[in-house]
Amino acid sequence: MKYVISTLGCKVNQYETQAMELLLQERGHQSAEPGESADAVIVNTCAVTAESGRKSRQMIRRLGEENPDAVIGVCGCYSQLSPEEARQSGAKIVFGTGDHKGFIAALERAVLSGGEEKEIDDPFRRTEYEQLPAGAVAGRTRALLKIQDGCVNFCTYCIIPYTRGRLRSLPIKAAEEETARIAAEGYRELVLTGIEIASYGVDLPGKPGLTDVVCAIAAKCGGMRIRLGSLEPTVITEEFCRRLAETGKVCRHFHLSLQSGCDRTLKAMNRKYDTEEFLKKTRLLRQYFPGCGITCDLIAGFPGETEEDFTSTLAFIRECAFSDMHIFPYSRRPGTPADRMPGQCTHAVKARRAAEAQKICTEMHKMFLEQSIGKTLPVLFETEENGMCTGHSDTYVLVSVPGTGLRNQVINVRITEICGEGLKGEMER
Repeated sequence: MKYVISTLGCKVNQYETQAMELLLQERGHQSAEPGESADAVIVNTCAVTAESGRKSRQMIRRLGEENPDAVIGVCGCYSQLSPEEARQSGAKIVFGTGDHKGFIAALERAVLSGGEEKEIDDPFRRTEYEQLPAGAVAGRTRALLKIQDGCVNFCTYCIIPYTRGRLRSLPIKAAEEETARIAAEGYRELVLTGIEIASYGVDLPGKPGLTDVVCAIAAKCGGMRIRLGSLEPTVITEEFCRRLAETGKVCRHFHLSLQSGCDRTLKAMNRKYDTEEFLKKTRLLRQYFPGCGITCDLIAGFPGETEEDFTSTLAFIRECAFSDMHIFPYSRRPGTPADRMPGQCTHAVKARRAAEAQKICTEMHKMFLEQSIGKTLPVLFETEENGMCTGHSDTYVLVSVPGTGLRNQVINVRITEICGEGLKGEMER
């Protein structure tokens, strides 16, 4: 069977797509070459915003038109939430966010004998963690390991708890085994991901925490470095920072889910911290990981956010001195409390506020790059073009050096200058 696969959304979706590709290849199936007719089309969908749902439908239709004889299979958050819409978009096999092995089997049956299948469960009734093969498809330098699924934070803007269900965690022993296997395959970086990894372990016997599983993974990761996925600020404690720093394996880059720099707006979002606590967390990280990159998510124009509120947010992000930011104009998501809130901002207001935040982000990113000049950073090289090798530093900045044959190596680089939105340097041998 020749397949085409497309992913929308977060790193968890990327992980699950890679896992499905590994399963397909283990079963003897092959990715269709560009221009080659596919027997099956897989779309791993996203539903984090209404726009994500629209893009998911658009992708289903487009790939269906490009592969008119293929069976279209759809999985992920959008099809979990809106299975009939996914079917109306052209999907014959409709699954949600669970049972990826069953999804592959259903796709195989449909390719062989036709027919349609739909398997949508209640995610809140799931109690078992679905373990899928970790790693990456051929040619990648970093591997993904999902250690957790589900979320019960119920932020007022977010639909994901309704598509992913209750908290489930990969047991530490299984995480250790997967890590050892990935390390033996020669990867140099392992990215730990999940829907809400700060809640890791609450469902496991003895309730081990995120700190425990990261340290266990660090002991088995060999020559790999470890990069953490998005973190809730509440997980960052002195013990968390101390123990992770002691491993010597954790990258000096931390992505925190901020969303707003105004306490009134954070409360309306049902976030579990205030700005004072968040700022303390950034200081802790910088104390234990000097020179670290700290990035965040920010929503501009949340319902009820006043100009004064947003001015407070702009002042706060400056105080935090982020190395980079992901900035989103608020997108209404039907089914969430925020969609029903009064004080919805206009598109123009949301766009203007996002642009103002982006301007500050650009200034902070440049300052972070300038602070790296003259320093030595470990870089995992990933690509090579025109005599230049490029990869990511442990602080998650793109770094380029003159050279060839460096792919999948971690090499210390002395930074000499800013190059576009990244850095340029010289290898230290």
